Amino acid sequence: MRPTVLVQAGLTGVVLVRLARGRERRPPLTAGGAAPSATVSVIVPARDEAERIGAVLTALAADPDVLEVLVVDDHSTDATAAVAAAHGARVLPAPPLPEGWVGKPWALQHGLEQAAGEVVVTLDADVRPESGLVRALVTELLAQPARTLLTGTVRFACETRGERALHPAFLATLVYRFGPGDVDAFQPRPSRAVANGQCLAARREELLAARGFGLAAPNMTDDVALARALRARGWCLHTVDAADLLEVRMYDSAGETWRGWSRSLMAPEVTSPAWQALDVATLWAVQALPLPRLLLRRGSRLDWLLLVLRLALHGAFRRTYRHHDAAFWVAPLLDLPAVARLTWSVLRPERRWRGRTY
Repeated sequence: MRPTVLVQAGLTGVVLVRLARGRERRPPLTAGGAAPSATVSVIVPARDEAERIGAVLTALAADPDVLEVLVVDDHSTDATAAVAAAHGARVLPAPPLPEGWVGKPWALQHGLEQAAGEVVVTLDADVRPESGLVRALVTELLAQPARTLLTGTVRFACETRGERALHPAFLATLVYRFGPGDVDAFQPRPSRAVANGQCLAARREELLAARGFGLAAPNMTDDVALARALRARGWCLHTVDAADLLEVRMYDSAGETWRGWSRSLMAPEVTSPAWQALDVATLWAVQALPLPRLLLRRGSRLDWLLLVLRLALHGAFRRTYRHHDAAFWVAPLLDLPAVARLTWSVLRPERRWRGRTY
């Protein structure tokens, strides 16, 4: 057997072990149940989000389980603060950005310190919560042991055909590298923990005692950095499927998806070179190359197996996306350029966001 086939087979085995955890996934979060036994502050960090922040604030303003909504305005140049105030949120201007901090964790830390609730939930400005989201998140969190970070996965709203074709190709790379996280009795090693910064929850005093978002102060991928730092301190990471209660429109076009999401997916600043190399090799061997090799009639039986696996995985993405038209179903054809883009992001990490270069 050729060495390349042996390598591909070995990496396929690693991926299959990760994916096998999916047989024991928890059921998705649903609305309902008793009111939470703790007060809840929701923190929304925002920088130039005037056009998008209205949906999340409208939903939170109508939620009886929310004690307060804190919008931390990270030096916006638009009407973000005015829109937030008009929706009844408590607007906190972020203090000047200190040396060594990235804007989002700094804004989140300021909100954490000012929050009055026993539990803090953080939501991005572009999410669209359904009724009952906060209750479901907090109920799930309070059922977990002390020192738990809860993170929720979302449903993606991709409004253009280009987004619907490209976005799932990028999403698949996360599944190949980490497998499902919403599995009982599974805790990732600290170096492999991942979280979704669009939706987090924790007990406020515990998070403050652990240094809060200061654990991710210099990191562009602050959610992954926070999860890994907390896991290294003995915290539990609890991932829940919140797709039925939380939707997000991340980007406005395929071009924004290409530039924006690829910047953070590989988390190069918080991942060791050895793991980066293994992740890149895995994506090329297991996701990107099987279909091109088969089309060129140079594929093996293993390539056929991997193609079937990829199509099955893509079918499972249906609940993760609002739209399932023809553009969505051709996403596996874009695996190769998506993996090439992520490989470039490892070689040339980008540290620029919303007009700031870090």
